[in-house]
Parts: sequence; structure tokens; C-alpha cells
Amino acid sequence: MTYLKLYALTAVAFFAIDLVWIGVVASSFYDRHLGPLLREDVVWGAAIAFYLLYIAGILVFAVVPGLAAGSLGRAVMLGAFFGLVAYATFDLTSMALIKGFDWTVVAVDLVWGTVLTGSVAAVGYAAGRWLGIG
Repeated sequence: MTYLKLYALTAVAFFAIDLVWIGVVASSFYDRHLGPLLREDVVWGAAIAFYLLYIAGILVFAVVPGLAAGSLGRAVMLGAFFGLVAYATFDLTSMALIKGFDWTVVAVDLVWGTVLTGSVAAVGYAAGRWLGIG
């Protein structure tokens, strides 16, 4: 039950940060650089499945190891690396396969994935400590 609470708290942090990015900061950026490639309507099932899996990944690969080591720095660094790898998987594969996929998007996404995931791992670590894990 404690890990479900940790998941929920980490998810809140993730959505709070990422939805501000997508909804406010980056929407015009993506329209400008990927406009013709973007769907008119979001496939919410796919988006939700990604988010649920990704948040679990942040916990498994960054937060829990950080808590086990008693190290916020470890959680943040592992989270940042996980974010870089995950976002690179999408962006570099898209660059390789999708005509018109922009290098600018790749660069921005890699930085964003690294910062977002490292930040969420920090919040997850703090939530885990607050819940008495580690």
C-alpha cells in the first residue's frame, strides 16, 4: 500500500510538471516544428498507457534505488539518465523513420526528458522519505 501511495504522489508531480510544459510552454513549439505530423485529436488510451508505464519506470529505475541508497542525488541522477534514454528512444527513432521530424525537436525533447524525469525522481524520493521508505 505504501508503494501505491508513492506511485500516486509521484504521478501527481509528473502530471503537474509535464502538463504545464505540454499545455503552456511547448504546444506552439511542437505546432511550429511538427505541425503536419501532429494528430488533430490525441489518442488518450495510448497517452495514458505511456504515462502509467513511464511513472512506474521512474520509480523502479530511479526513486526506489535512490531510497535504498538513502541518496537524493542518486535518485535524481538515475532519473535524469532514465529520462534521457526514454526520450532518446522516441526522438531518435522518430528522426530515423519519420520524414520531416525536426532535429530541433530532438534536442529540446532530450533536454526536457532529462530535466523532467530527474525533477520527478527528486519529488518521488522526497515523497518516499515522507512515507517512511528507505
